Order: sequence, then structure tokens, then C-alpha cells
Amino acid sequence: METFGERLKQLRTEKHIGQIELSKHLNVGKSIISLWEKNQCEPTLTKLISIANFFHVTIDYLAGLED
Repeated sequence: METFGERLKQLRTEKHIGQIELSKHLNVGKSIISLWEKNQCEPTLTKLISIANFFHVTIDYLAGLED
């Protein structure tokens, strides 16, 4: 089962954007994207919704509850 961080990184690389570009879209620091991708911290619900909307996926997908 993939972790949130693995799914986030996969979505980001599939969209061909770097951590800095994603951080600008989500209004967070680049270091936060890195921490999320390394599963060292988790986004707030508000940011999770923003990530899901940005990548056009569900929160369940990001959380690993669906494929």
C-alpha cells in the first residue's frame, strides 16, 4: 500500500512539476512539500482538499483508501 507521500510525489512527477511549483500553487513552503513526500508530517484537512482539487483526485485516493 502506497503512503500519502508516495502518492503525492507520483502525482507531482506525472504532472511534470517540481516541489517549488507545487508549493506556490498550495501556498506552502517548498520544505513542506518535501516533508509531506517523506511522510515526516501530514497536511491539514484544508491543504489536503487543495491537493486533491489541484490533482483532480479524491481525498480517499491520497489517503490510500482507494486505487
